Amino acid sequence: MAEEKKNLFNYDEDSIRTLDWQEHIRLRPGMYIGKLGDGSSPDDGIYVLLKEVIDNCIDEHTMGYGKQIDVTIEKGVATVRDYGRGIPLGKVVDVVSKINTGAKYDSNVFQKSVGLNGVGTKAVNALSNYFKVTAFRDGKQKTAEFEKGILKKEYKEEKTTESNGTEVQFIPDDTVFKNYHYIHEYMDNQFWNYCYLNAGLIINFNGKKYVSKNGLLDLLQRKTNADEIRYPIIHLSGEDIEVAITHENQYGEEYYSFVNGQFTTQGGTHLAAFKEGFVKTIRDFYKKDYDASDIRGSISAAISVRVQEPVFESQTKTKLGSTVVYPDGPTMKNFIGEFLGRDLELFLHKNPSVADALKKRIEQNEKERKELAGIKKLANERAKKANLHNKKLRDCRFHYNDEATGKDKDAILEKQKETTIFITEGDSASGSITKSRNVETQAVFSLRGKPLNCFGLTKKVVYENEEFNLLQHALNIEDNYEDLRYNNIVIATDADVDGMHIRLLLMTFFLQFFPDLVKNGHVYILETPLFRVRNKQETIYCYDETEKQAAVKKLGSKPEITRFKGLGEISPDEFARFIGPEMRKQPVMLLPETHIQQVLEYYMGKNTQERQEFIIGNLRVELDLVDAP
Repeated sequence: MAEEKKNLFNYDEDSIRTLDWQEHIRLRPGMYIGKLGDGSSPDDGIYVLLKEVIDNCIDEHTMGYGKQIDVTIEKGVATVRDYGRGIPLGKVVDVVSKINTGAKYDSNVFQKSVGLNGVGTKAVNALSNYFKVTAFRDGKQKTAEFEKGILKKEYKEEKTTESNGTEVQFIPDDTVFKNYHYIHEYMDNQFWNYCYLNAGLIINFNGKKYVSKNGLLDLLQRKTNADEIRYPIIHLSGEDIEVAITHENQYGEEYYSFVNGQFTTQGGTHLAAFKEGFVKTIRDFYKKDYDASDIRGSISAAISVRVQEPVFESQTKTKLGSTVVYPDGPTMKNFIGEFLGRDLELFLHKNPSVADALKKRIEQNEKERKELAGIKKLANERAKKANLHNKKLRDCRFHYNDEATGKDKDAILEKQKETTIFITEGDSASGSITKSRNVETQAVFSLRGKPLNCFGLTKKVVYENEEFNLLQHALNIEDNYEDLRYNNIVIATDADVDGMHIRLLLMTFFLQFFPDLVKNGHVYILETPLFRVRNKQETIYCYDETEKQAAVKKLGSKPEITRFKGLGEISPDEFARFIGPEMRKQPVMLLPETHIQQVLEYYMGKNTQERQEFIIGNLRVELDLVDAP
C-alpha cells in the first residue's frame, strides 16, 4: 500500500504535459472569459464571447475603418459583421487559432485598442461548438470553419463583391455554458455603451439600430431621469478623456467607467483618480473642506479615457491597473485630476446656476449625514452586539482580498464573482439552504417574518429597524457600496402570496436605499422548481406547468407528481441541485425609462384605484387560464 501511494505522487518526465492552445482554454475557461454562467448575469461567459468579437470591430472603427457593425442572434447562433479592413487573407486561420498571433502587439497599428494581445477570438473559437470566420478584402474572401477550436475546413480564396471587413459566426458550446440563454436587456445595454463611446458608430442588432451623437451625455441622459437630477448634466471632453456628471435625488453613488471603449465594471485606477479629482476640484471651487461622502453622495457620473498599452487586472478587462496614460507620460491621477481642476472649475464659473444647485445638494447630504451620525453609531453598536449572539447570518469562508497580486489576484477576482448571499424567510427554508450550500462561496441570511414596507421613509429606518440594520451589516454596505461582501444577492422566498410579498418588500428596500445594487446587476430572484415528477427510473424537476406537462409525457405511466408549496419542503439533498452550478436565478433589472419612485409609489404606496383595477384585471386573466380546458 505504501509503495502504491508513493507511485501515485511520482513527479518525473511523464508528469509533464503540453496542452494544445484550445485544450488549455477549454480546461481553464475562467482565465480567459471569467465566470461561465447561464446568461442570467451581465458578465456571464456568453456575453464575454460576443464582446470579444465585437471588440475587434470596435478597434477597426477606432482606427478609422468601418462605421457600421451588424449583429444577429437567432436560435443560439451569433453573427457579427464589420466593415473594417478585414483580416489579411493569408492569416485568417492563424489570427483565430494561434495564441500570440495578432496585430495588437504592434502599437502603431492599434494604438489604443480594446482587445488585448489577440487572445479573445481564440477563446471564442475554442469555446464554441461551431465557429466560422470570413475575411473580405479587396475583392477577395477567405473562410475557415472550426469546431471547439479545431480546424474542420479551410476554404480557398475566391472573388467577392462584398465590402471589406470580417464576419464571425459562432455557437457557444452548451457543454461549457449549460442551460444558457441570452437576455436582450444585457446586450441592449452593451450595444448602447459601444455607441456612447464611439459617437457616430452604427450598430444594427436584430433589426434595431443603435447610434449616439453626444457620447457620454447621451449615456447619462438614458441612465438618469430628467425629473430626478438636481442640475443639467455637465459634459466635458478633452484629448483622450470625456466625462459626464450630475447629482440625483436618490441615495448612493453611481459610476460608469470606460477604458478604450471597454466598460470597466469594477473600476480601477481611472475611476479612483476621477473620484479623488472631483472631490479636490469641488473643495477648491467652493473653498470649503466638504466631506468626500457629501460631495459624491447621489452622484451619477461617467468617465471614459483612452490609454496606450493599458494594463488590466484580468483577461476580462473589468478593472484597470495602469498607473500612467502613456508610456513615459502623465500618471492617471495627475492626468484626470488636472483635467477636472481646469475644465470642471471653468464650467462651474461659467454656469453659476449649476454651481449653486450642486452646492445645495452637497449641503443637503452634509445635513442628512450629521442627523444620521448619532443613530448610526447606536445602530452599529447594536449590530455588533447582536452579531455575537444571533444566527441570522451563516457566512461563507471566502472573502475578497484586495492586497492579492499576480495569478492569485486573477483567481481571487474570479472567485469573488461566485460569492452569493441568499436572503430567505423562516427556519425551515434557511435550514435547507444552509445544509446544501457551498460553504466556500455561499452565505445565508435569515429574515424574521416580513420586513417593513420602507417606501417613503428616510434612511433613518435602515438604522432604526433591527432587521434592515443587520442586513446592511451582513452585506457590508453601511459605509460604502463598493465594500459589498457578496457579488450576488439572491432573494429566496416561497412561490406563494406571502413569499411574493416578502420579495416585494426586499426589492423596495434595495430600490429605496441602495438602488446602485440593482442598477449594477447584483440583485436576483431565486427560481426553485414548483413540481417534482418521477418514476422508478428518473426524476425531473419542473419550474412551471409547461415543463411539468413535458415531464409527464416523457415519463408516462402515471408518474408521481409532487407540488412544492415552500422552500422548506425541499430536502437539502434536492436543494443542492438548485443552488449549484446550474442554479436558475432571474436578475432584478431596471429599464432605462424606469422611474424608481414612480414604480415604488404604484406597487408599494397607498392602495390606489389604479392599482386595484390592475390587480382585479390580472386576477381575471389568471382565473380564465385556470378554467381553460
